Amino acid sequence: MALKRKPEEKVWLQERRWQEIQQFLDNGGRLAIVPVGSVEQHGFHLPLGTDSMVAIGLAEDAAQRTNAIVTSPLWFGWSPHHLALPGSISIRPHILAELLFDVLSSLAHHGFNRFVIVNGHRIVNIPWIQISAEKAQRELGVMVAIFDPAYMSKEIVDQIGFGKVGHAEEIETSHMLHIMPHLVRMDKAKDSPRPEKKLYHVDPRIPKDTLCYVPGTAKDLEQAATKSGGISGRPSLATAEKGKRLHEHLVARLVEVITDLNNEHSK
Repeated sequence: MALKRKPEEKVWLQERRWQEIQQFLDNGGRLAIVPVGSVEQHGFHLPLGTDSMVAIGLAEDAAQRTNAIVTSPLWFGWSPHHLALPGSISIRPHILAELLFDVLSSLAHHGFNRFVIVNGHRIVNIPWIQISAEKAQRELGVMVAIFDPAYMSKEIVDQIGFGKVGHAEEIETSHMLHIMPHLVRMDKAKDSPRPEKKLYHVDPRIPKDTLCYVPGTAKDLEQAATKSGGISGRPSLATAEKGKRLHEHLVARLVEVITDLNNEHSK
């Protein structure tokens, strides 16, 4: 069972003093949630930090329901295809993999031995997170789970009525309307449905044969930028109610993952 946190307890690592972290460890706490995302363009209507904000929101809400600490977010991700638009920041994936490993290594040094990486940047971040997670498990002897909203919502997105995964589409927009509504400008949203492409599908829930994802170039994005501000999908269909259903499903699943990791380690 997930342990309930006292209301006065803080979930964020950076908001605690070192003595509080030591007490957390002394009381048997060993699991840390690491939110990772990106800072990149999200069309005319969503903020640059959308992916990171999604990861932060999920991590914080799940930690409130479990005995887990949330580390400071890794705000930046691998976003070379979004550099066509100002404000987007892309970090080379091998740098990100080493950065994440150093975070896990530092925490493992103090006694943390279970980690859940919450990825808000979808399939683009996954390769370097996998590399870092494998190295951490092999060299540090820790357990690492990768929690990605696109993969962990396949059972509910059709029920909600969402279309295919794109970028800044109705899925991301709905989620942001629930967790950060003051940062969403629906009056600026423009639809730009992704055209069907033979043997190429980025949505994890599509059961068709597909090539693996490769990030496009900044030049590829320039064409979309002039039409829709850099999005693919139909954000006009987004609602806060849809976002709430998605968020609650994801938080419940994240709590399950945390609980299962804790139970597995206690065997």
